[in-house]
Amino acid sequence: MMETWGNAAGDLLLKDEVYAVIGAAMEVHTILGHGFLENVYQEALEIELTDRKIPFVAQSNLPIFYKEQRLSKPYIADLFVYDRIIVEMKALSRLDSSHDAQVINYLKASRSPLGLLINFGTPSLQWKRLVLTNPPKTLENSR
Repeated sequence: MMETWGNAAGDLLLKDEVYAVIGAAMEVHTILGHGFLENVYQEALEIELTDRKIPFVAQSNLPIFYKEQRLSKPYIADLFVYDRIIVEMKALSRLDSSHDAQVINYLKASRSPLGLLINFGTPSLQWKRLVLTNPPKTLENSR
């Protein structure tokens, strides 16, 4: 259910947007280093995204669907960037497969096409791009 490429031609989905977000996260990590709690990195990343004029919504309520029904409980994304990318932030000593699964579930449930998992808790910034191979056709109509 996950891929790194965006289409059969080998083009990365939302390549420029992901590059911009990761660049902002790298700047935050370079200045703050590792060792803070997640909410510190979130606030700093919000400042950096604003400075770079990257559109985002913090703590965005994204609808969750079950069998084509919209649930009353939303998923609250750390950041929702460019109105298409879920950003899930961590400040952990290491990531594991459960963190990938968490983002993939968020993508499926919210019908978002791409997620970034960013970990500020290590000496070097860790990040992964997660893309659904079969995103719902009704993505644009679900928000």
